[in-house]
Order: sequence, then structure tokens, then C-alpha cells
Amino acid sequence: MLDVVIIGSGPAGITAAIYAKRANLNVAVVEKEYLGTGQIAESSRVDNYPGIPGIDGYSLGEKFREHAESLGVEFTEAQVLSLGQKDGIWIIGCDEDITLESKAVIYATGCKNRPLGVPGEEKYYGRGLSFCAVCDGAFYKGKRVAVIGGGDTALDDAIYLSDICEKVYLVHRREFFRGSASTLEKLKQKENVEIIVNVRVEEITGDKKIDGIILDNKTKLNISGLFAAVGMIPQTELLKEFGVLDESNYVKASEDTKTTVNGLFVAGDVRTKQLRQVVTAAADGANAIYSVMEYLRNI
Repeated sequence: MLDVVIIGSGPAGITAAIYAKRANLNVAVVEKEYLGTGQIAESSRVDNYPGIPGIDGYSLGEKFREHAESLGVEFTEAQVLSLGQKDGIWIIGCDEDITLESKAVIYATGCKNRPLGVPGEEKYYGRGLSFCAVCDGAFYKGKRVAVIGGGDTALDDAIYLSDICEKVYLVHRREFFRGSASTLEKLKQKENVEIIVNVRVEEITGDKKIDGIILDNKTKLNISGLFAAVGMIPQTELLKEFGVLDESNYVKASEDTKTTVNGLFVAGDVRTKQLRQVVTAAADGANAIYSVMEYLRNI
């Protein structure tokens, strides 16, 4: 019988595993990808994790994993197919006929970026296409960029980039924005921001790196960086029956990572929160173990 099973091996899951092992808990991490370290592995450069600026995401993820392995954390490579409770014990059903039993579960599966839906966009990820302005904006200092989207994330990204870049295009498929009206008004006052509405990205151009985008009105914008802010897709399919999701399918929980279901905790990007970064995911992992220990003492 395990004390806690952690589903997901990104920064939140691995940090939780490290803290669990240091607390002498019997812990296992379930991951669906071989030697997986989460979405961070896709980042070409991480410049905002304290103490190790300029590291690529894959290497940072490896460091997290090596730390956990050095403490004896066990990783189970499997896809979780079912999650349920019986007599207060969590039953985690996986492929490969693997079943785990645990007193508590930390759900740390993260999110995946919602794609733009432009043919061939995968080719440009890390080569001018980014899903995180805070993470990658500094690489485009003094350059021309475009932000795609109409929500708060897109507006905030455009504000952030306008202080760094020579020119920022904010491109939205509708006339009206879902994001904050006050932020939009600030953008309208920025001399280096151009707002383009009622258009979609039809094509991304460039060879090894992005050099522009073509809109469906046949206008071409010459840019070096393209920031997609059209939403995230939380990977919470397994939790739909538990009634813990908000209207956007994120798991409802505060900083203590507790859900309304006994023994179920959530950490990382999949949790309702203001900022989704490596450092906040790691913080969630630490908080989750503190809450798990409190839960285990009470039962």
C-alpha cells in the first residue's frame, strides 16, 4: 500500500515526489511518457527559473528527475486509465495491466497548449512560435512580433511584449475582446502596438525560423516571433466524475492543493491559479505534500 501516488512527472509531480521522499512517504510517480519530465521539455530555453538562467527545458526537466531518482523515487511508465476510491483507498488503473493502491493521490497531469490550427505550425514550435510570452519574450527584444488571441492572456502578453519589442501586432479573429477592457485601452495607447481584428492566421512563413504570417485577408505581417494565446487544454478527463472541475475544466483548488474529494490533491498547471510557470508548479508540488501529510495524520 502506497502513501501517495503522483500522476504526472512534470515540475509539480517531480517536486512533490522529492518532498514525499524526504518526508519518508511511500510514493510512486506514474508517467505516460518514457523518462518524461512534462511540457517543460518542449521549451528551447528557460530564463526565469532561479539560479540556473539560460538552461533549456529538457535539461532542466532532467535535473528535476535526476534529483528525484537520487532519493529513490520510483517511476511507473504507464497511462492511467481509471481513478476511483474503495473503502477510502484510491485504486489507480493503468494500461499494461498495472494497478496501484494508495491512501492519497496528487493529480499533476498539466495542460497542453491549444493549437492555432494553422497547417504546419508544429514545424515552427521553438523556432519563432511560442505559447508563453513571459518565458520567451526576452528573446525578441527589439524585434517585431505578433500575439494571437482575444482573452486576458493575449492582452497581457501584448502589454508585456510592448515593453520589450519594437513592434507588436495583436491579432484577433473577432471584433470584440473577451479580455479586460482596461488592458485593451492601455494597448490602444501604445504607439508600438497595432490591433488587427476580424482576421485569422492562414499561413506561417519562414524557412528554419518564422519570418512572417499571412492573414486570411491576404495581408502579410513580417515578424520574428509569434505568440499563440488561444487557450490551454487541461488534461482532466479522469476527474470529470468527481465534480472538482471549473467551467474551463481546471481543477478547483487553492494554494493548499486540496480538492473537495478526500485524499485527492492537485498540483501544477492543471490547478486553478493566476500564473502557470515552472516555479509555481514546483511550489504546488511542495504544498501538495504538506497537505498530504496532514491528511495522512488525520486518517
